[in-house]
Amino acid sequence: MEAFAEVDWFPLWLSLRVATLATVVTTVVGVAGAYALARTHFPGRGLVEALASLPIVLPPTVLGYYLLVLIGRDSPIGQAWEALTGSPLVFTWQAAVLAAAVASLPFCLRTARAAFTAVDTRYEEAARVAGLPEWRIAVTVTLPLAARGVIAGITLAFARALGDFGTTVMVAGNVPGRTQTMPIAVFDRVQAFDYASAGVLAGVLAAVAIVVLLVVRRLERSTL
Repeated sequence: MEAFAEVDWFPLWLSLRVATLATVVTTVVGVAGAYALARTHFPGRGLVEALASLPIVLPPTVLGYYLLVLIGRDSPIGQAWEALTGSPLVFTWQAAVLAAAVASLPFCLRTARAAFTAVDTRYEEAARVAGLPEWRIAVTVTLPLAARGVIAGITLAFARALGDFGTTVMVAGNVPGRTQTMPIAVFDRVQAFDYASAGVLAGVLAAVAIVVLLVVRRLERSTL
């Protein structure tokens, strides 16, 4: 109990905020992208899917480096952000949201795509015969039938965003009270030989991961 009392819980609240906002971005981009990959054919489709899956195979520090180049102060995105807000994008909590969203995107996209692919197209054909436009078929037929798989992907994306370290530390840094998320805080406590606090923070992250995996497992079993 003493270890809990001595822990600074700011990294937890920041991680929850970053992961939630990142998951909103991931849900919009990932679910739309998954539907497009599952139901449409276009030139370069394989390349798009490969690029979207890169965060799974690239080392987080490499992914963070590319993001740093993309949104740094000398980049068009970084300059536009600074002109709009008056401050750089890098080394802010907003940069942490972007890093977490990019790192977690493939988990939502790939899982949701599998769910859309598994939907029996006969239901969609019946809706077309009834005269429904494609967007209504997607929203009222395909999405509800794939909902459990889509929710599983979103849940996995949230967990990945909550636990991101390498990509986030590259673009948001390690500023206590500003950009220090839970995984970064664990690393920081270990570096300071504060193993008690590190253990508490790591335990909380592990508990969240277990809950997420149980939710995903239940969703997967209910779709069988």
